[in-house]
Amino acid sequence: MEWFGDDAYQLSRLVFQRALAAVYLVAFLSAALQFKALIGERGMLPVPDFLRRTDGRSAPTLFRLHYSDRFFALVAWTGCLLSAALVAGAADRLPLGAAMAWWAVLWLLYLSIVNVGQTWYGFGWESLLLETGFLAVFLGNEQVEPPVLVLWLLRWLLFRVEFGAGLIKLRGDACWRNLTCLYFHHETQPMPGPLSRLFHLLPGPAHRFEAAANHVVQLGVPVLLFAPQPVASVAAGLIVVTQVWLVLSGNFAWLNWLTIVLALSAVDGSLIAGTGTLPEAPLWYRIVVIAVTALVVALSYRPARNLFSRHQAMNRSYDPLHLVNSYGAFGTVGRVRQELVVQGTDERTVHEDTVWREYEFKGKPGDVRRLPRQYAPYHLRLDWMMWFAALSPAYARSWFLPFVERLLQGDRDTLRLLRRNPFPDEPPAQVRARLYRYRFTTRRERRETGARWHRTFVREFLAPTRLS
Repeated sequence: MEWFGDDAYQLSRLVFQRALAAVYLVAFLSAALQFKALIGERGMLPVPDFLRRTDGRSAPTLFRLHYSDRFFALVAWTGCLLSAALVAGAADRLPLGAAMAWWAVLWLLYLSIVNVGQTWYGFGWESLLLETGFLAVFLGNEQVEPPVLVLWLLRWLLFRVEFGAGLIKLRGDACWRNLTCLYFHHETQPMPGPLSRLFHLLPGPAHRFEAAANHVVQLGVPVLLFAPQPVASVAAGLIVVTQVWLVLSGNFAWLNWLTIVLALSAVDGSLIAGTGTLPEAPLWYRIVVIAVTALVVALSYRPARNLFSRHQAMNRSYDPLHLVNSYGAFGTVGRVRQELVVQGTDERTVHEDTVWREYEFKGKPGDVRRLPRQYAPYHLRLDWMMWFAALSPAYARSWFLPFVERLLQGDRDTLRLLRRNPFPDEPPAQVRARLYRYRFTTRRERRETGARWHRTFVREFLAPTRLS
């Protein structure tokens, strides 16, 4: 069965697996450091409450066997250790079956976290990591030649990520069709990075070129992934270049990084390092790979149909295991950036001269003079949800008041999610939230004021609130 494996992808598989393990490491680390305040036993959306409301069929997870914050921490830190070992190449030193089991355990641990993560884990890159991680289980190690079928499944996944994102834009906001969306996007994206203001201040023709190039790469280039080499490698390279551009211009957790990892799997490694001779795959492994390929092809029907639907959905999972999903982002681009500013006071009675002090978040804009930081691929979940809350109170209905309550209690786990707590000695007496319009300053304003943002008060989001 010479068709089964291709030694030309030895290097590609090695790089793909090490890089994917690094993304897993970041994802598990993000979970380990943030879960207590978000979904812990005393968190804003506690896992035990969620488990009581749902069943194992809709949300399969190890935590149905047992949940405690200590057990969740054990799962998350175990995922970190297993991921770090894979980055170091541990799986290549194991028998094939053991290596596959290692990758499977990693996928199961992260699936268990995502399926109890609720609002905090409702992002497309969670499903993307799970789908990629599932396919990685069957990619083998240095004990066998890279299986062609799994390599094609990875390309099919990358195609859906890019082509789906391109179609959702073309069908969505008119500014994508007239090439003006980038006039606004760098300023209004969920979490700007240190270079986002410079990207925003590029001249109009440069923004139009950005948008046109985006259409070419997301709608035209993915088709070439299925072309013979070296065309497929060139297509993968173009996708990598555009993803690096996105990494530099904003903070999108590990979405761009994982897309780069997927693109690397399509590169013909023999063009760089030549080929070696690896053992042929055992029969049991071939049977497993063929069966998994058939499963993925069958499950691809609904995501494929979604691609060509007039009502295309973004970031949708069609099964609780997140095996084959739909992707896409920014079908609509906001023209105005609004931010929630959370403030507290130690005064029991509010009056005109009440002094309010602001809580500073790690990633989202707050202090108008502070340079936005680069956090991606690390995911600041609270900061991201604050962006959604500013778009509509409906996004914050389930968690915002619990968040405010924990600020009033001085909850240490919640305060660790913030960059600065203006009440280090004792909690505030009252907390409020106000909605502001933010925009990047012009070059002239930056020189005159030293500020990177200009903000204008819009309205009250939450009136002064105290513990009852």
